[in-house]
Amino acid sequence: MRKKSFGRFFKSIGLPLAVFLFSSCQGGSLFDPKGPIGSQEKSLILITFALMLIVAIPVFAMVIWFSVRYRESNKKATYKPEWEGSLKIETVIWLVPVAIIAVLSYLTWVKTIDLDPYKPIASTERPLHVEVVSLDWNWLFIYPDENIASINKLVIPEGRPVTFDLTSATVMTSFFIPQLGSQIYAMAGMTTHLNLEADATGTFLGENMEYSGSGYASMHFDTVSLPQDQFASWVQTAKASPSRMTLTQFNQLNTPTLNYPVTTYSSVDPGLFNHIVHSFDSEMPMPQAMPADMTTSTKK
Repeated sequence: MRKKSFGRFFKSIGLPLAVFLFSSCQGGSLFDPKGPIGSQEKSLILITFALMLIVAIPVFAMVIWFSVRYRESNKKATYKPEWEGSLKIETVIWLVPVAIIAVLSYLTWVKTIDLDPYKPIASTERPLHVEVVSLDWNWLFIYPDENIASINKLVIPEGRPVTFDLTSATVMTSFFIPQLGSQIYAMAGMTTHLNLEADATGTFLGENMEYSGSGYASMHFDTVSLPQDQFASWVQTAKASPSRMTLTQFNQLNTPTLNYPVTTYSSVDPGLFNHIVHSFDSEMPMPQAMPADMTTSTKK
């Protein structure tokens, strides 16, 4: 009877709860990686979860077993109020946590180096350079080598590393593409760096994970991974766009706006990203003309 009751309980509560917990992690996308960084992070999450279960499963099993075996109505259970320490039990309850902490310490040391967002991804392909500017509440992507830009749509080639320089033209935000991995902050007056790669074609959700005001919920974008030839075609299409990303255009864009339509720009004022970063060096408002000393690219 108890087995049937437990089965009904699991189906009615336990199973839906498990589905909710796993599906709440960015729609399960963390467990469906599409790049080498995301794959390593998935493995790290699963290893850590498995290590936790080494302790959690025996504890929950013993809680149930002790509750049933030593219930008041079970007269067969031996009652030993003068129980003394057991060397075997003490050895287990100390060695297991120590072993788990040792493994986690090793993983922390190794993966902190392996998954350093500033660490370039080894590849025979030359990385694609993308400058990312966080706005209220949109994302601007500048491709300095191609001299194009886009709003709220990031297009990258499959199998080619992408190196990002990130800053914010407003409050601090957090750039995250769950299926590619490595969340990182974008901050006004500063530049952070991130290296990712997509090893499959498709469209992946990108979003801001740091609350940044009333438009925070809509501050997301599509990351489109294309084969190399299709990416080259997209670049040529962007170069034919009638819109240009000038400083004046950026100043118009840099106002609180919800769901700005996806737009591509055929050219970008030289040094625009660097100018956005340095515009916070003083309290002076951003000028309408590009200063000559701001036209040096931040690319290293």
